[in-house]
Amino acid sequence: MQHAVAFCSRNTNLAEATELIWKNGCGCLPVVGEAGNVIAMITDRDICIALGTRNERASQVFVSQIMHPRLFTCMPDDDIHCALKTFRSHHVRRLPVVDSGNFLQGILCMDDIAAHASSLGSRETLSFEDVVSTYQAICQKQKGEHHA
Repeated sequence: MQHAVAFCSRNTNLAEATELIWKNGCGCLPVVGEAGNVIAMITDRDICIALGTRNERASQVFVSQIMHPRLFTCMPDDDIHCALKTFRSHHVRRLPVVDSGNFLQGILCMDDIAAHASSLGSRETLSFEDVVSTYQAICQKQKGEHHA
């Protein structure tokens, strides 16, 4: 899990969100509500598609207009295999890690998981097979679904 995570609010415009993504070298931003809890996620792809399908400047489009209504998360103490199941079943590559109050603790990314996989896998460890099967499930696009 990456602990230092850039985030935005629903009132952030897409020019500001793009700058956050660029400066922090990330591909997504958790969207944090007024109470500080995670309410959504947006990706660099979401921003590109939103701007490519509108005749508006990035500074005139807000995160609230493009954020996904469905949010998938995991908790810091969740088993990695539970997180992999979430990645597979919802076809996402990143999960915000939240505490019991839904406050942001970090981000879990498939890239980071792949970097920590082992060729000697058992149920207690993360194997290459776990990573490959998860990536295969993520890549099987469902009609109308978007990938995060």
